Amino acid sequence: MRISVSSDMDEPVARTLVAALRDRGHEVRPHGALSPGGDAQWAVCSEAAAREVAEGTADQAVVCCWTGTGASIAANKVPGVRAALCTDAYTADGARRWNDANVLALSLRLTSEPLLAEILDAWFAGEPSSDAEDRQNVDRVRLLDHGKDRL
Repeated sequence: MRISVSSDMDEPVARTLVAALRDRGHEVRPHGALSPGGDAQWAVCSEAAAREVAEGTADQAVVCCWTGTGASIAANKVPGVRAALCTDAYTADGARRWNDANVLALSLRLTSEPLLAEILDAWFAGEPSSDAEDRQNVDRVRLLDHGKDRL
């Protein structure tokens, strides 16, 4: 899987994230502080990673900033992106299952290496729900991406 990864800071957990994704066999596309010469502003690097998902040059993305909030906000401004700020494995599983999230947002401050492994395990094990109500909600979000409220 091609995964865009952004971080506004070169923190140990961000480096661990890149290594863990590569160890899982993913192609990592780094942005921000993880890319030499990259713009490390959280809004800029999070948008860049999210845009790759929306354009199809990446399958998913992981965006990071100190709290994870700014990175998730910036990513969610890109049409076609459903970014979820996850601070535990249960939230990551639910984000993939019920929200069909395609961008994982993480807090550099709160995410320890053991917690990171749990979140990634849940994220990659999760699959979008086939439940009609869940699909309707995701479809509704897609409409919002295009400024519509109905088909």
